Amino acid sequence: MDPQNTQGQGAQPAGQNPQGQGQFQPQGAGQAQPQGAMPPGMYPPPGYQQGGMPPGMYPPQGYPQGGMQPGMYPPPGYPQGGMYQDMGMGGGQGFPQGGMPPQEPEDTTPANFQLGTKFLQPLKIKLPKHDMSFDEDYFVKLLAGSISLSREEKKRIIESVPKLKQSQIDELINIFEEEKEKFAALSKKHVPQLEKLAQQHYNEWIDLETEYEQSQKENEDQDKAEAIRKQLGL
Repeated sequence: MDPQNTQGQGAQPAGQNPQGQGQFQPQGAGQAQPQGAMPPGMYPPPGYQQGGMPPGMYPPQGYPQGGMQPGMYPPPGYPQGGMYQDMGMGGGQGFPQGGMPPQEPEDTTPANFQLGTKFLQPLKIKLPKHDMSFDEDYFVKLLAGSISLSREEKKRIIESVPKLKQSQIDELINIFEEEKEKFAALSKKHVPQLEKLAQQHYNEWIDLETEYEQSQKENEDQDKAEAIRKQLGL
């Protein structure tokens, strides 16, 4: 009886190995490698040691061991010491194009602003009687022109003059004179504010003079009424 081939049995064609038998064929063997892939056994590349670069390849040729080649930093075209030296950011002159221009120095020349110049007419407030020796008109003008004291503070000083000592009056005069010198030494940029304050204190002093005039008139009227009562024997 001649042998017959059945499904899955029988002789294989010459030159072919049955599936799973004979020489092992790795997956993908005999096929083209994808572009960019390294063929098996090609890593590391020829000339490189297993696990790293060939000896003596780092630092690159021309660079000293342990760092960059001297003179290679800053890169050519940049100043020694940093990028900003010539850009006005690190002590250089000028500002970069499009940046903030340098500010002009402030003019500190004294404007010689004088306090008390608004009082052109003789002042109407007179000091109470006292036993001290000083120029009363000069003292009152300094007091009226002060922009450091309020209206009520000036009024209290006037009323307290009879109780003050000579040394206290002299000290007040020195304080007012120093105030004038201090404001006269300020630059012109302060003048608008000084003028505003001077006008404010001028108006307050005029109001104070009006108050004193009314009070003086009332006192005179009372004195006249008292004199009449004495004449009538009342």
